[in-house]
Amino acid sequence: MAESDSRPGGGEGKVHDLFAAIERVRSAQAERDDVVVEMKQVARARLELLAQDLRPVFDEVPAGHDQFEFALAGGETPRLWIDMTSFVRVGRDRRSYEFVKDTRDGRVVLAEADKREAIARSVTDYVAERILERERAMEGDWVAMRARRPGGRRVEARSDAAQAAGRLPGWTLAAVFLAGLAAGAVGLAVWLRLGAPL
Repeated sequence: MAESDSRPGGGEGKVHDLFAAIERVRSAQAERDDVVVEMKQVARARLELLAQDLRPVFDEVPAGHDQFEFALAGGETPRLWIDMTSFVRVGRDRRSYEFVKDTRDGRVVLAEADKREAIARSVTDYVAERILERERAMEGDWVAMRARRPGGRRVEARSDAAQAAGRLPGWTLAAVFLAGLAAGAVGLAVWLRLGAPL
């Protein structure tokens, strides 16, 4: 009986059963996969609710501001894209939201909140900032183009010293220049008289 137990395919007392081990590992992997899929579904559902909250904001974006994406993307980590470089994702704890921006220096978390309303407010503020930033840039371009047109006056900001010098009358500037020349001549004469080698 002992001999039959030690042979492959033998009796009931096997210590290592490969088929049973494969079934155990397969079952554990399926449970882990179910948990991962469930976590992704929960994250996507939370982002869908946030997208519904933000829909009125994106509906109010003025025409011509096409820098915003506002798209829900699946994948390994579901994301609600706001524009080409920023998105909202569910945090690792599965309870919080993270508003993230990709920059040249790496990824930056702009805001993090447990409540959907708080992260929606952060995204709304970001959208408003981007709209104003673009309008300021366009206004600056318009001013620069207008200054180059014939008939357009170019006004440049000057320092306080330059503004003060610009307000002085011409004869005062000439007097200051001549006084500087005289002081330089006196200094040169003193240096030659006292300090010049013989």
